[in-house]
Amino acid sequence: MGLWATKRRSTLKGKSKPVGAGEFWDIVVLTAADEKQALAYRQQLSEKLKRKELPLGVQYHVFVDPAGPKIGNGGSTLCALRCLDKLYEDKWNSFTILLIHSGGYSQRLPSASALGKIFTALPFGNPIYQMLELKLAMYIDFPSHMNPGIVVTCADDIELYSIGEFEYIRFDKPGFTALAHPSSLTVGTTHGVFVLDPSNDKKQRDLEYRCCHCFLHKPSIEKMHQLNAVCRSGNFCPQDLARGDAVCLELDSEYVYTDSLFYMDYHSAKKLLAFYEEIGTLSCEIDAYGDFLQALGPGATMEYTTNASNVTKEESNLVDMRQRIFHLLKGTSLNVIVLNNSKFYHIGTTEEYLFHFTSDSNLKLELGLQSVAFSSILSDIPEHSGKTSCVIHSILDSGCSVAPGSVVEYSRLGPDVSIGANCIVSYSSIIPNAVVPAYSFLYSLSLKTDEHLKYSTMAFGVQDNLKNNVKTLLDIKSLQFFGVSFLSCLESWNLKVTDKLFSGSKAQFSLWTARIFPVCSSVSESVTTSLKMLNAVKSNSSFNLSSHQLISIEEMLVCKDVEDMIAYREKIYLEINLIKNKPHLEIC
Repeated sequence: MGLWATKRRSTLKGKSKPVGAGEFWDIVVLTAADEKQALAYRQQLSEKLKRKELPLGVQYHVFVDPAGPKIGNGGSTLCALRCLDKLYEDKWNSFTILLIHSGGYSQRLPSASALGKIFTALPFGNPIYQMLELKLAMYIDFPSHMNPGIVVTCADDIELYSIGEFEYIRFDKPGFTALAHPSSLTVGTTHGVFVLDPSNDKKQRDLEYRCCHCFLHKPSIEKMHQLNAVCRSGNFCPQDLARGDAVCLELDSEYVYTDSLFYMDYHSAKKLLAFYEEIGTLSCEIDAYGDFLQALGPGATMEYTTNASNVTKEESNLVDMRQRIFHLLKGTSLNVIVLNNSKFYHIGTTEEYLFHFTSDSNLKLELGLQSVAFSSILSDIPEHSGKTSCVIHSILDSGCSVAPGSVVEYSRLGPDVSIGANCIVSYSSIIPNAVVPAYSFLYSLSLKTDEHLKYSTMAFGVQDNLKNNVKTLLDIKSLQFFGVSFLSCLESWNLKVTDKLFSGSKAQFSLWTARIFPVCSSVSESVTTSLKMLNAVKSNSSFNLSSHQLISIEEMLVCKDVEDMIAYREKIYLEINLIKNKPHLEIC
């Protein structure tokens, strides 16, 4: 699969010019959670197009979810269909469209919160590739082998596959068509699982076109067995793809086929659009996989419509909405493209992000990931067997050290800065001799407050759960910050537990809404102050935060200054290019 990646990356670079009809996507759509996020996406798209880093002659759009309740990626799909119809009327019935779900604030990987998961930096390329370019490279053959319609994918996953030299993935059947990857049963419990009709072909092939009896969304292992979703490997050696691990299952062991992206033809998209126009607005969370795909295939039943275990908040009309979608799509075919030699990677959490960029030798080999990518380093960053460090688009001064398992991106490290193991450091400027404790997360944001430019740095443990919340102030002792009771942390910082300590709704309290991060006049000052917070927790000492202006992560994202963050990134880019032309200095 390494040759596969090289071919597609080089082909995409050749597409940074106007493309002819049928050569590439007619339209590429990114979804955004709100107008602030949409602005960030449009600015980054504009920069990429200005630099000719994306194929030209393609219509790039950012569509915003309506204000109000969370509507899920299914609701975002419906909103995107309406936007397409308003922009193009009936013309889009002849278009090939890529829809990338990019909304949300990435609470499990907050370094992607401000500028978006789809703009996550990857450790290769000059300039650095981001997830958007990788998505376009991975799917570069799709448009010329598909009927008009929409390919729906997410911003934080990678699908790699190997098929015959003269074979292509074709999306040319009516209804829905999904990609399927062999996975362990454990992986199946956190993904969608296909129950395939029996195949007459006794020989396993890299590429198979199959019909799907029904689709299960995050089923139990018992249910997979009960509904005949489980296959036995025999002489076939599928791979455990939860994290892309190249681990063959035991002979005669069990596996299932799990989902990634899917295609729907124009007729099916139009049917969903008509439904959305009829209901007017959404007031509950709809899942594009769980609620659309589970309604498809001859074996689909309404049983799933009452299961609310996978939604953020159960609204009163959720079941009714699901049942209406079921009746709308019932009888629509679900075709499956089985990719037996494929891998599915997800990088939407801090754990997955660190694993794939520092420890996963398979992904490194397949995509050509580098330990040091487009960076200026005046220190020796030693290679370690197994786990390595990863430095992306950054400048490291003399004497710096980055321990194995850590990622540094879009940052400046002063002389003799030490980064501990398993850290994420993003958009930060760190003063000389600073020490970042192991398992730390640092992400600096530019803020526009009262027309003044300020800075704040999120700082916590990479294993902290920012989504975890409690209902009352009395319960915040159960929240954990850097492995310590949050209540103890507040005492160390001389902060009192009141409603004012948290932003947003007072119906629940979490690290995401806690006003504990200092607002400062420079990036380096904000990093230094936030590091003092962490060290106070680590050493069980005191650091008085009560005299600082404090902000929550939730508030940071509301008043973020995207232009300044992009300018900061651009300045590092120009400096690295300048250093590149000085032969006595090293650039990687």
